[in-house]
Amino acid sequence: MTRTEQPAENSSALTYQCRLSLSTRTVSHLAGLLRRHLKAIRSRWRILPPGKIAVIVLAVLRHDQRLADMVGGNDVSESTVRRWRDELIGLLAAQAPRLDRALNKVTKQGGEVVLIDGTLIRTQRRTGKADRRNYSGKHRSHGLHFLALTDENGRLIWISAARPGRTHDNTAARHDHILTHLRAAGLGALADLGFRGLDNDILAPVIVTGYTASRTHRLTPGEKKANRILAVGRAPVEHGFAHLKNWRILTKLRTEPARATRILRALLVLTNLEVNR
Repeated sequence: MTRTEQPAENSSALTYQCRLSLSTRTVSHLAGLLRRHLKAIRSRWRILPPGKIAVIVLAVLRHDQRLADMVGGNDVSESTVRRWRDELIGLLAAQAPRLDRALNKVTKQGGEVVLIDGTLIRTQRRTGKADRRNYSGKHRSHGLHFLALTDENGRLIWISAARPGRTHDNTAARHDHILTHLRAAGLGALADLGFRGLDNDILAPVIVTGYTASRTHRLTPGEKKANRILAVGRAPVEHGFAHLKNWRILTKLRTEPARATRILRALLVLTNLEVNR
């Protein structure tokens, strides 16, 4: 069988419209960001106006539209769409807050605790030994691990760098000095049992993880009640992850793992624009 990329004889490309479930505020923010960037680099021309470019890039991020599918209806090349996507992702990622600034902002707003959790973004499996570290035994899938912090209401405030899927929550938290930053900001954190052992201060713990049973220790009624209260307090962090994963480009990343961090931080900015409107 001979495979060809050429269209069939007497055929024509068909285009269709679809709804982009995003606010005009998000589109306007992205278009304004691009206009300021073009002015800064003294670029006077793009084949399409900034507003149209913003819609195309948001369609790629929101619906995971293939770049080749965005070409025909917009009369641009695939490489052009790819360049626009990478350009705007870089501009958005630069707006993502640093950890210390995000925590200080929570403190200034009167917050007392934040919610912390880790999750896995699935990626395509690659051949070779280098991809073995991206396999997560917990999720039985290849992917990239990252940490996220939310406020008490589940609004995302910070996202860590993407790391190999086999990375443990505690390892990532130690690498980012989460405990040190929390103490400096005067904040506490609610976490699941995956973060046990991160904070060994018994008298004044900063990170609260609840109680766990073992072969020699059964949970008391008081410990079970404390775990239930903690679970209720931690529930909003899952809402934050749900809002983030509404961007279908994260369904299964097809980009290089090194670029995943910029994508995640760009989506953090876009998610907050949508949720906090």
